[in-house]
Amino acid sequence: MDEPEKCRTRNQALFLVLMAPVAPGNLASRDAIRRTWGNETLVQGKKVQTLFMLGLPGGPNAQELQEKVNQESRAHHDLLQSDLMDSYHNLTIKTMLILEWLVSRCPEASYAMKIDSDVFLNVQNLVSMLVNPDTPKQNYMTGLVWWHSPVLRKPNKKFFLPYEVMAESEYPPYPLGFCYIMSMDLPKKIMRVSPQIKPIYIEDAYPGMCLKRLGISLTNPPSKSLFDVNPIYSYGRCKLSTVVAVTTTKVSQMLRYWQDYTRPGPPC
Repeated sequence: MDEPEKCRTRNQALFLVLMAPVAPGNLASRDAIRRTWGNETLVQGKKVQTLFMLGLPGGPNAQELQEKVNQESRAHHDLLQSDLMDSYHNLTIKTMLILEWLVSRCPEASYAMKIDSDVFLNVQNLVSMLVNPDTPKQNYMTGLVWWHSPVLRKPNKKFFLPYEVMAESEYPPYPLGFCYIMSMDLPKKIMRVSPQIKPIYIEDAYPGMCLKRLGISLTNPPSKSLFDVNPIYSYGRCKLSTVVAVTTTKVSQMLRYWQDYTRPGPPC
């Protein structure tokens, strides 16, 4: 499933592409994004586009679910689907498919963001960060950057990797996978070196491994408070106005956050 014309704009170049990997059956999250930050198409005079990347549904109801996805695609024209099974251990491949699509379909855009479907996104603050003169236009990847993250060797751990897969004791720096931003020159460069690097199922660490091979350093965001992957407390309107991205626990919280954030009046 493809939308090859999505990045082609007549009067103004596309500035930012938001790419959300999501399971085929997770219609609720896609609809929530369409009703909230995914509906932002012109921000500070910059064109923004949101798309969803899906794999194939599995299980006994796969054919029925696929037909629902086909109907959804005809209604919204914002779904991309590849022929891999949609599963947790295929997330690295799914991420690389996103990069491949960006290279082939969106070479003229300035920036791209990979963002999970449970994340509240303040597109205004994101665009403000990207148009800042200090923000690099090339070799740029940022988000909540993890430095000196150890490779876990205990088989009972979720992110266990044996020595034969990765001998190093720690990962190269990488952005946490809930959301990260890159300049549009990077997808092509990452795709070029990825055949030289053994894929691992830890999808956010893999781009960091590719950047290390390229000799490109990640960039810390202007403030770590712009990104919150595991908030202890529910965010209020004032706090929502200061962040770029924060994870939510359910669709209803995403919708509530957006309603709170967008209502008229000063945020604080």
